[in-house]
Amino acid sequence: MITDVESATPALCRLQLGRELRKLRAAAGLTSTQVVRKLICSPSKLTRLETGENAVVETADVMALCEIYGARPEVRELLIGYAAVTKTRKDWWQSPEYRPAISPTFKAYLGLEATAEALHNYEGEYVPGLLQTEGYVRAIHEMAPEALPADEIDRLVAVRMTRQEAMHRADRPLKFAAIINEAVLRRQVGGPAVMRAQVEHLAEMASHPAVRVQVVPFKAGVHAGMNGAFTLLRFEDASPIVYLENLGGASVMRRRADVVQYEEAFTDLQILAVGPQESLGMIKEAIKEF
Repeated sequence: MITDVESATPALCRLQLGRELRKLRAAAGLTSTQVVRKLICSPSKLTRLETGENAVVETADVMALCEIYGARPEVRELLIGYAAVTKTRKDWWQSPEYRPAISPTFKAYLGLEATAEALHNYEGEYVPGLLQTEGYVRAIHEMAPEALPADEIDRLVAVRMTRQEAMHRADRPLKFAAIINEAVLRRQVGGPAVMRAQVEHLAEMASHPAVRVQVVPFKAGVHAGMNGAFTLLRFEDASPIVYLENLGGASVMRRRADVVQYEEAFTDLQILAVGPQESLGMIKEAIKEF
């Protein structure tokens, strides 16, 4: 439970508020249906409150739920404090500087990423976003078929760079496990200079205490990631989810059976990929090529 509400981010407050509301409901022995009837609201509203998906949480809703659950005064005060933060502060991606470059779907993902304890990411074509350099990000968007204007590319680069700060947080750095196909190291993006800087950065980040990088070599043959890239987000005391992104858009998968498939795929890839030290050796060999 967050006790220093003053320094907590809105995203973290929403997540913690949802966790505490779920605990209170369970302790009160109430089902979601029973609570919805008492609160006189839609089932989706209660679900959003309990999963931290609402950008802003009304203090009146929290007070009403605390009354239904018989929450202790000190717990009630803390939860109202969480709700107040969501109304008085904004997450970085909601600022005017970044907002034009972020779609509604991706905004929802950023809220999840900001509160995740760990990310497990497989990439078959690109360097994982959290490990990309500014030059690499810029080259990707400059080569995009929709011909984005320069100012929009600048915003997209800024968003990517800001996301990477999560791995350098002093209090709770994001743990990032990345598995990449060997093609990622060979595919030239933005020219030799851009690619050399990118692969050098990848080698540097592979030594970061919160980061683990593994490579699936070509010689490994058929593997569990050949159907496409995916990201598993893990939380301290909430169920993991899967994030998928492709040309058709992006989606979040929460159904346990679906998540298990990706968890098993990632485990298979970890076994098939070479270890971190051998992977670092492959990355350093790629540097020489550029």
